[in-house]
Amino acid sequence: MSKLAKLIARLRSIPADFTWSELVTALGGVGFLDISDKPGSYRTFANDSGVKIFLHKPHPSNVVKKYALRQVVQTLDDLGI
Repeated sequence: MSKLAKLIARLRSIPADFTWSELVTALGGVGFLDISDKPGSYRTFANDSGVKIFLHKPHPSNVVKKYALRQVVQTLDDLGI
């Protein structure tokens, strides 16, 4: 199992300690890039087919909220990833 596959499996388990950097790496591994053009914590990720994921970068902690992880997992499921 590759590192990306392990990271996606960890994401799908909705852990309480999933970090922002892990999420960005996982999304990048499945073709989503951060296309945000404004400063701040509101981030937009998009893939080649135009599907967008809107997230709030956590602060001051680096741990992503569970509702955001569920949103990402649902989007990946909808895309068949």
